[in-house]
Amino acid sequence: MQAGLPQFSAPPRRPTADAPILRRRRSCKGAPRPIAPRSPRRQPAVNDPEKVQAVKQRLEAAGVRYCFAAYVDVHGAPKAKTVPLDCFEKMCAGSELFTVGAMEGMGLVGPEKDECAAIPDLDSLIVFPWDSRYAWFAADLHHAGAPYANCSRVILKRAAERARAAGFTMNLGVEMEFYVFRETPEGLAPLQPRPHKGLCPGYDVHQTLQSMDYLDRLVQAMNALGWKVYSFDAEGGQGQFEVDFAYADALTMADRLTFFRFMAKTLAQEMGLVASFMPKPFATDFRSGAHFNMSLADAATGENLFAGPSGALADRHGIPFPDIGYHFVAGLLAHAEALTAVTCPTHNSYKGLVAQGRMADMSWAPVLKAYGKNNRSAMLRLPMNRPCVENRAPDVGCNFHLGAAMSLAAGLEGVLAKADPGAPMNDNLYLRLDRPTAMDSFPTTDGDRVKRLPRTLLEALAAFEADPLSAEALGPEMRDIYLDWKLREWERDFYAVDAGERDRMLTAL
Repeated sequence: MQAGLPQFSAPPRRPTADAPILRRRRSCKGAPRPIAPRSPRRQPAVNDPEKVQAVKQRLEAAGVRYCFAAYVDVHGAPKAKTVPLDCFEKMCAGSELFTVGAMEGMGLVGPEKDECAAIPDLDSLIVFPWDSRYAWFAADLHHAGAPYANCSRVILKRAAERARAAGFTMNLGVEMEFYVFRETPEGLAPLQPRPHKGLCPGYDVHQTLQSMDYLDRLVQAMNALGWKVYSFDAEGGQGQFEVDFAYADALTMADRLTFFRFMAKTLAQEMGLVASFMPKPFATDFRSGAHFNMSLADAATGENLFAGPSGALADRHGIPFPDIGYHFVAGLLAHAEALTAVTCPTHNSYKGLVAQGRMADMSWAPVLKAYGKNNRSAMLRLPMNRPCVENRAPDVGCNFHLGAAMSLAAGLEGVLAKADPGAPMNDNLYLRLDRPTAMDSFPTTDGDRVKRLPRTLLEALAAFEADPLSAEALGPEMRDIYLDWKLREWERDFYAVDAGERDRMLTAL
């Protein structure tokens, strides 16, 4: 990529009057909040002309005809206009404008206000490996001449700058799970039927080989982009797969994951298939997780600080891990409920955060707010084969930019405070849930109690609203916007009456 070249900002235009926007937003407590007025209009920052020309020459040589400068909405879905290559220079200067107030959860830029401009990050260039007519750039939204505070990518960059000021960068690797379906006269069916009736298809070689026409196209495309896929397999769900590839800095990884979902769905569609990133498509099958594997690196040297020598906390808690890693864990645990509202962002997500699933004794999804040595039943796992902290709660339906921003803010808080996460829990935590209960915490062997993760989106949103980190990480306006939109989603889905509910109750009494 074209790294290290300078950028400049165009001179500002004469400011125009911009009346305050004062809308009242809902909360879990029902208390509305005013939204602050915006700054005067200015010309958006643009990319360096020499760099623009160098990238355009690469695009011409590759045969590119059309470009996308894609921002993401509150859900993490990419949004862009299609720009012919002849207009590439204008696109790089912010020619493509968006009325984001018409988008879901993107803020209160009303119809009377200036639009947001999408400014492409030229270092994020992707030429579609399967169709070189198209090029993709991750984009930042700008409004009134400055980065738009409610743009998910801007929010993550802001979190990364705070970490860099403290001397750190965060690296992120995510294990992507998803389902693939084929169309049949009866509707959608798993890409491959279960090879042996009643048996779990996880790691099944036949399932993988029979699905290789699709999987090979996907993996070859990822490797053509330099993402370094190191393994993929059939997962536990029927028609479910996991693809694992090399970690990167948090912003690069969030950009890649956004494109991964787009690419997986597009390649499936071209083959008459459907790739789904719904967190829990089936009540009796496995959810699709997106485990966050996080580590802090020295901002100056790039050294992974979680690979350092064990310290006093390792002596206290018995897991060989550096103190800075323990501090990071403590920050994640302190904000686990609010963090879950962003990394498990849908009503459907919480149908996956349960103790039992297709397997009677465990779901492999976290239920309790705990950490442990290589413990896959805890929210946070300290794996023994790599120097990182794995959060097993996130699912594939999340906005990866917002999820990474919240995770970095929480972990960094623990590091700066030198917080102690307390004793690890290294036993099978599912055994603590051996009977139905409405309790939200459970006794531990040392007389303390361990809390369970939110069981509904509403519980998670209540914690998100009450936690000051939400406004710190996302910004106060985006915190309110996110809360308002997700409450609307929860109400819509919670109050819906489905066919199964009618079947059970219509004539029951």
